[in-house]
Amino acid sequence: MGELAAGPSSDMEDKIAIRELIDRWIITSDSGLWDEFLDTWHDDGFMAATWFQASGQDFTAKRRAGFEAGVSIIHANLGHMSDIVGARAIAQTKMTISQRATVHDIEVDVTATGRFYDFLEKRADSTGAERWGFVRRQGIYEKDRMDPVKSGATLTLDQDLLAQFPQGYRHLAYLQTQIGYEVKKTGLPVMTGPEVERLYTEGAAWLDGAPTPGKLGF
Repeated sequence: MGELAAGPSSDMEDKIAIRELIDRWIITSDSGLWDEFLDTWHDDGFMAATWFQASGQDFTAKRRAGFEAGVSIIHANLGHMSDIVGARAIAQTKMTISQRATVHDIEVDVTATGRFYDFLEKRADSTGAERWGFVRRQGIYEKDRMDPVKSGATLTLDQDLLAQFPQGYRHLAYLQTQIGYEVKKTGLPVMTGPEVERLYTEGAAWLDGAPTPGKLGF
């Protein structure tokens, strides 16, 4: 599964622009460059993460508030591919999310590995220039782990709480609940299963001209 619509463009300039957009998203987000971060989104863009699902504008405001309050989240992009049909694209980018916080009085790092699955479109901006932007950005969560920062520290997790979250992001979710976020327990795509298969179907439909980038919200 996961096949996309036939006939993708081989336009290398667009592929380079899309990769630059995806790298710009994490660099501006992790550096607190909020005007530049907001510019990566189209006005109707939507973000779905473990801890927040909302418009690109609202996600920017929420991400900024957390950054300024000291929430430590760092992203890294890895392998990447994009499929382009006309002015639309689906991009998949391997990524890691690293978040540091205090859990049960122990400073820990959680490292989550997965993919960003992006619905993109090239549109004219206010100046008339065409640019690629995010219409929908969806995380796919494949595996994660939690490690104490201090060597030799012992951390005991509440196994009942941990088991409430899917295997792909349960340690990330555990940390995020400890710092006050309400994390989605169902509906988010992980490595396999109906949620990720639905996402692939929505991606193929987007390239085939669907009026919306799949189902927004959960």
